[in-house]
Amino acid sequence: MSDEQSPLAGFTGTARLFPLPNVVLFPHVVQPLHIFEPRYRQMTAEALAGDRLIGMALLQPGWEAGYAGQPPVHDVGCLGTIVAEQALEDGRFNILLRGVSRFKVEQEVSHTKQFRTARVSLLDDASAPSVEAARKFRRRFLKIVPPWLSAAGAVAAEFRKLIKSDVPVGTLCDIIAFALPLEVTFKQELLEELCIERRVRRLLRHLQKQEPERKFPPEFSVN
Repeated sequence: MSDEQSPLAGFTGTARLFPLPNVVLFPHVVQPLHIFEPRYRQMTAEALAGDRLIGMALLQPGWEAGYAGQPPVHDVGCLGTIVAEQALEDGRFNILLRGVSRFKVEQEVSHTKQFRTARVSLLDDASAPSVEAARKFRRRFLKIVPPWLSAAGAVAAEFRKLIKSDVPVGTLCDIIAFALPLEVTFKQELLEELCIERRVRRLLRHLQKQEPERKFPPEFSVN
């Protein structure tokens, strides 16, 4: 993809923050979102009129008491681009947000808008596994992942095709982590792990130890 085609081509380093307690977005995946709070309607309208970018961030534990304000978020989030939208008559939106890049929150920015924004630095993956190691990881994913999807045979078949494809193993790990019914805190840990090999090994160990909850696909998320 050329710079002109990239959703990050015009990114200035300041991200609109969309903090939620139950959603961890990963690069390369698409998250449906129903936008109904006034502050996030404003955020979405501004994004659609501009660069179409929104930074998803997971709220830290204890967010309930201060949800209407600015409760703390985890430092690492995922910048997403709106790839489809439906504007409803009452001002709400349905959107599809595709993850583009991990980011680190450097500093929140004060302004008069209803929603939060922050200066962020984009994060790159590191330490890709060797070709042989990637093959071994794919074989393990082929064995471990399908049982988590046994209640959805067609979906399991599609995941087998995906695992066997030429999708990079780091991307594959992110897609699997997003799709499976894992604890949101563990998903956040995987999002924060920039070393691809460590991220893959961590996910594989977790899937081997845990009993599948057989809940797929993920629930439609609302703000």
